[in-house]
Amino acid sequence: MEELKKIAGVTAAQYVKDGMTVGLVTGSTAYYYVEEIGRRVQEEGLKEVGVTTSNRTTAQAESLGIPLKSVDEIDRIYVTVDGADEVDPEFNGIKGGGGALLMEKIVATPTKEYIWVVDESKVVKHLGAFKLPVEVVQYGAERLWRVFAEKGYKPALRKQDGQRFVTDMGNFNIDLDLVKIDNPIAFASMLDTTVGVVEHGLLNGMVNKVIVAGKDGVTVLEA
Repeated sequence: MEELKKIAGVTAAQYVKDGMTVGLVTGSTAYYYVEEIGRRVQEEGLKEVGVTTSNRTTAQAESLGIPLKSVDEIDRIYVTVDGADEVDPEFNGIKGGGGALLMEKIVATPTKEYIWVVDESKVVKHLGAFKLPVEVVQYGAERLWRVFAEKGYKPALRKQDGQRFVTDMGNFNIDLDLVKIDNPIAFASMLDTTVGVVEHGLLNGMVNKVIVAGKDGVTVLEA
């Protein structure tokens, strides 16, 4: 599977052309995309500017010599290639398993062509088997956890090394064990209007191309 992820990442990097501003994202498959961009910068003289979605990806890009800008310095991103934790037939998806969902959405929003790279296990009929990440402010996080629990969402405050996980933006993550999300658009709307929620991992209708790595090779699906 790692070799297939690498092939998919390299395939995705082919969409990047000279002079583009591109999103450089976080995730196991996206890692290979960033690596290939770095190789092209060093070996082919590719001229592009990257906008990263996490401190981890920033460090990776800098180590590869990829020129970077802050999202505040740009008006448009031509291509962002990202990973996803789940994607359904309507190209709705869940992201944020790595904890960078807020920054990923900020970079995705001004992107002209937004592409996901996934392995075939991430392509599902219904979203929800993967726990839905919800980024919340620290103040009132436990109260918000209780609100989600009362609604039957089976929430868990994410931890790392025995401590509460803190995002790069200084927030907490609450993961919702929903099993199946019948209406991703309605559920996203509910979270959008919940006080204390900064962002959530539902991305509905934002992507127009999905590159899938599977046992039979790499397939490109288009909306």
